[in-house]
Amino acid sequence: MAAHQDRIIVVGAGIGGLTTALSLHEIGARVDVFERVHELRPLGVGINLLPHAVRELHALGLLDALRAHSVEPTSLVYCSARGQEIWREQRGTAAGYAWPQLSIHRGTLQDVLLGAFVERVGQDHLHLGHRLERVEADGARASAVFRTGDDDALVVSGTGIVATDGIHSVARAQRYPSEGRPSWNGSLLWRGTAEVDPVLDGRTMVWAGHRDQKFVAYPIADLAGGRQQLNFIAELRRPESPLGRTEDWNRAGELRDFLPEFDGWDFGWLDVPAIIRSAPGTFLFPMIDRDPVTRWTFGRSTLLGDAAHPMYPIGSNGASQAILDARVLAGCLRADDDVAAAFERYETERLPATAAIVRANRGLGPEVPMQVVHERAPGGFDHIDTVISRAEIDEVTEAYRQTAGFALSALRADPRSLVDQFATAGADR
Repeated sequence: MAAHQDRIIVVGAGIGGLTTALSLHEIGARVDVFERVHELRPLGVGINLLPHAVRELHALGLLDALRAHSVEPTSLVYCSARGQEIWREQRGTAAGYAWPQLSIHRGTLQDVLLGAFVERVGQDHLHLGHRLERVEADGARASAVFRTGDDDALVVSGTGIVATDGIHSVARAQRYPSEGRPSWNGSLLWRGTAEVDPVLDGRTMVWAGHRDQKFVAYPIADLAGGRQQLNFIAELRRPESPLGRTEDWNRAGELRDFLPEFDGWDFGWLDVPAIIRSAPGTFLFPMIDRDPVTRWTFGRSTLLGDAAHPMYPIGSNGASQAILDARVLAGCLRADDDVAAAFERYETERLPATAAIVRANRGLGPEVPMQVVHERAPGGFDHIDTVISRAEIDEVTEAYRQTAGFALSALRADPRSLVDQFATAGADR
């Protein structure tokens, strides 16, 4: 194991940042996390963690804690805008994976990671209220300049800097000053949670609709009395709407802006308007990403998670890919005491892989067959096989699993954590 006696600075205490910090601590590195907000609160809505990401969290000893606060979906059903089933597939352990898929509230996941960080690394290594201003990391050491108040500047030095500061990353903007705002594809997402009776068997994820109008729902917690907390996403394509011009993740949604479009979506087994109305509120998100860049690593600094590869929330991949980033980075650092070289190796592995996912998600990813069915049979169908073949569906969905890195064959071929894989590969060079 390579020895990193000086500290590595992690910018951002989100999913990617905390997983990075825990993984660096696991390999024996000193780590400090700097976060711009003054208080970490369990914000957000539901997310999915795919089996390859859950494998990494299991390696960190967090699976039991996560299982206690999540739902393990066993199937995913894709439907038309009329509620007709197009196809279904098994998920997680039901599909043969050694690790489950987990549906969980983002804030709950962050709380589990934060609790583990405080217990293992220490509260004094978490620095809140530090807003990154710039990174200086091209020499023998790395420094980050933070603002802690209106006029107070703090320079923090270490052997390396990992910027996990999100889609509006200051570190990325420093390297790509002309990049501008994220790209919006014209779609708006209203996201929320509602307390409901279980949909189907209470372990099924539902994707219904097509490119211009879609409803996604999956349970993220089992509640008392047999009820569940259901996460939902109502999506409409509105390229002319002024609502897509602001990226504020805490912006409240208004029912009048989207509910009327879903008033007819009561399929019997899924009552979309009733679910939406029962939610205490919604958050409005534009569907945005950024073009892949050519470099993440500049000397002793690198990017990770949404700072490196913001992608559309298609295919349940955003949080999972940040977790994979963190684990590959830790494996590379474990194998090589040259931080800059380890960062370069991490980039070589992860940049092309995540760029491919960004491009796949722009093409609807695994949801392509839903759009095909809508175009071929907008009025509905008697038998799905007359509209699209199972072979056509399987080709698209398996190709996406391969692109996103969670193909069953690949995970069975090497079940080791990514830290172990990349540490071993580095030792064998």
